[in-house]
Parts: sequence; C-alpha cells; structure tokens
Amino acid sequence: MRHKNTENVERSVPMLTTAEVSRLLHVHPNTLRRWSNRGIIRTYRIGTRADRRFRQDDIARFLAQLELQKGHPYKVKIARR
Repeated sequence: MRHKNTENVERSVPMLTTAEVSRLLHVHPNTLRRWSNRGIIRTYRIGTRADRRFRQDDIARFLAQLELQKGHPYKVKIARR
C-alpha cells in the first residue's frame, strides 16, 4: 500500500528521522507529525511502514521561513518542488 505523501527520494540524500528533527526544532514529535500532515513542513515516506523522513535542506528552508514569519510555524509552508 502506498501512502498519499510517498515520494521517491534519492538514497544518497541525507535524511533525518522524526525524533532527530523534533530535537532540532525543540518540539514534540507529535507536533512535527501534525505539521507534516498539514503541509507546514515537507516530509517523505519511506519503507513499507511509510516512516517519515525529512531532508536536511528542507529543514534549513523551514527554519529560514520560520525566522521570516517571526516564529509562527502555521504561517510557514515549504514549497513543493
């Protein structure tokens, strides 16, 4: 079964787990999952369990946008490529 947010990602691209990103952003993993579900932060689904993974450059872009929006994550959207 394919998850609706599943995208093909090159295996050589460094990916971060939900736990790693939640520690970086100082938010609860459930908050990060909610942002992912709402399209606030870009995620990739991998494996048969459709685990979430985040690209480092997407997280950097999210942080830059967050800085511009003065800390309001619900106003930030990562542009789809």
